This record gives sequence, structure tokens and C-alpha cells, in this order.
Amino acid sequence: MDLYKNIKDIRLKADLKQIEVANYIGVDKSAYSKIEKGLRSVTVEELQKMAQLFNMTTDQIINFDGAIPKEVSIDDKSTVEQMRLIQQLDEDDKKTIFTLIEKMLTNKKFKEFFQKNISTL
Repeated sequence: MDLYKNIKDIRLKADLKQIEVANYIGVDKSAYSKIEKGLRSVTVEELQKMAQLFNMTTDQIINFDGAIPKEVSIDDKSTVEQMRLIQQLDEDDKKTIFTLIEKMLTNKKFKEFFQKNISTL
């Protein structure tokens, strides 16, 4: 398993230029080129940004099998993995997700309260 080869293969399959990936992860084209050649290690932060760009998990990049997933589904993931995927989102998207969860929990508590207290009427 060569991470740098996986990164290059994924970029090519995603039809992206080196400069596009470099700009997204916050490095210059020369530094990114070295990553794809195996001359420079990729940082964890850079790998996480690539995962966002490629719409993949870091694990999918590290263990790339040649297929780019069409969508990331969290249905069959553990709670820890679901939270890790949510943490890959940008701040606005994370805020939206947590706002939705808070609203659903509030609605659930309200329904439970209402059903419990309606029986006393």
C-alpha cells in the first residue's frame, strides 16, 4: 500500500488537476507534486482535507481499492464512525447537523411529555 499512489489515482479518477487539490488542502503545487511522487509525507490535516474534497473517508483513501464511492452512507457505520464523518464537514454544515439533532430531540421530548400528561386528563 502506497498512500501517495492512492492519492494520485483518486485525483485522476476524480478528474482534478494537481493545482486544484493543492489549493484545496492549502499547499503549493510543488509540495503537492512531491506528495504524489512519494517525496513528501502527507499530514493528517492534509489527508482529512483530501477526504473532504474527494468525498471519501481517510480510511478509503489509505486503503483505496480503485473504486471511488458515489456517496458516503453513514447508516451502516458505528456511532463513533458516524461522528468522525460528521467532524469532516465544514463548520457551517456541522452546525446545521447539530441544530437538526437538537430540534429532533426537543420534538421527541415534547411528544413524550405530551403523551405522558394527556393520560392524566
